[in-house]
Amino acid sequence: HYLREKVLQERERERLIFVNQKAFCPVCTFFFSTTLFYMASSPHFLLKQTFLHVLILTISIKNADSCSFTSIFSFGDSLADTGNKLHSSQSDKLPHFGLPPYGQTYFHRPTGRCSDGRLIIDFIAQYLELPFVPPYFDGKNGSEAADFREGVNFAVVGATALNNAFFEQRGIHNPYTNTSLETQLSWFKDMLPSLCLSSLNCNKLLQSSLVLVGEIGGNDYNHAFLTGRAIDEIQSFVPPVVNAIASAINELIELGAVTLVVPGNLPIGCSAAYLTYFKSSNKEDYDPIIGCLIWLNNFAELHNDLLQIELNRIRENHPHATIIYADYYNAAMRFYRSPSEFGFTKGALTACCGAGGPYNFNSSVECGYPPAMACDDPSLYVNWDGLHLTEAAYRWISKSLLEGPYTIPHINSTSCVAIAVNAEYYNYD
Repeated sequence: HYLREKVLQERERERLIFVNQKAFCPVCTFFFSTTLFYMASSPHFLLKQTFLHVLILTISIKNADSCSFTSIFSFGDSLADTGNKLHSSQSDKLPHFGLPPYGQTYFHRPTGRCSDGRLIIDFIAQYLELPFVPPYFDGKNGSEAADFREGVNFAVVGATALNNAFFEQRGIHNPYTNTSLETQLSWFKDMLPSLCLSSLNCNKLLQSSLVLVGEIGGNDYNHAFLTGRAIDEIQSFVPPVVNAIASAINELIELGAVTLVVPGNLPIGCSAAYLTYFKSSNKEDYDPIIGCLIWLNNFAELHNDLLQIELNRIRENHPHATIIYADYYNAAMRFYRSPSEFGFTKGALTACCGAGGPYNFNSSVECGYPPAMACDDPSLYVNWDGLHLTEAAYRWISKSLLEGPYTIPHINSTSCVAIAVNAEYYNYD
């Protein structure tokens, strides 16, 4: 309760600081508010529509240099990896997410994304009218910068915020990768000179870039949870995980980044994998309405609360930077509470692709390997393969972040891009 109240106080304080001291693009905010007032009061629909289009175009042109993003740099794990783990794999056997049915919905082939289609980073790129962010290991030589002028994705399936030594010292083995957030940041620093050639150009590049720091941290807990470690021990991991994320953010800001999006964790108590691993005969362990494991969701909220407190500290130390917290947890809870309202008629807890069981998840038979099979229509499911979500679920989370109230501060109040891109012309399909 103390942490919850502290977070609320910090959020209100941050909101007042933002309103009174800074606005990333105040001209856009003013004109957008004026436009909404005009549209609400005018009976001439066609005139309103034309006026809005002209005004948005004008805002876009006048503020293109200061308010538009020209590239995206991304760090994280399987929620953001667009192919790094697949391209860097040295095994003769393809990873399960490198096989059908992964990628079937949008790309019609596996791309290394842990979903049937696009991820949140893909929807953000489309929203900003930028190309999909290529993985760092796209091709055989990850150091080539020719194709990375509009962004690079350093996220890797299985990546952790903390270095592998932290887990090895505690007897916890990561079966997927020893890539940490620090490793990804080192790749970024190695590549940066080839992207901008001079420190001045690097500053310009990063000032016009959107930097996504996560989601990261989930795997720091996943491997411990799934190997049977006690909740008290895993809770002790949260402060160092948050500190590792904060350290990366601080270093990125020192390198020149000014707009960073930092997601929190999803409600892991609603994951088909966790629901299978921690199946309980005690009904009190489950949320009576949505069926998720309460104690696991409480853990995810603890991580998110501490992360937000740390982000407020960073905002105080770097007032020139815009640090946006992306509330994945509450954006996702909307469709866990009311799946049918969002088109998930097959429910929110059962995986689309799996090999049977109460939640269609079997840890010994991963999606992509027989006898696991995919459902006929992934868009009717929230969960894709037990651990990851479907494109349809990621689409709803993206809409909640870009058009709704699930960012702190709201993206629409911090970036002209979110205002200048007309939602009427933005197609999520």
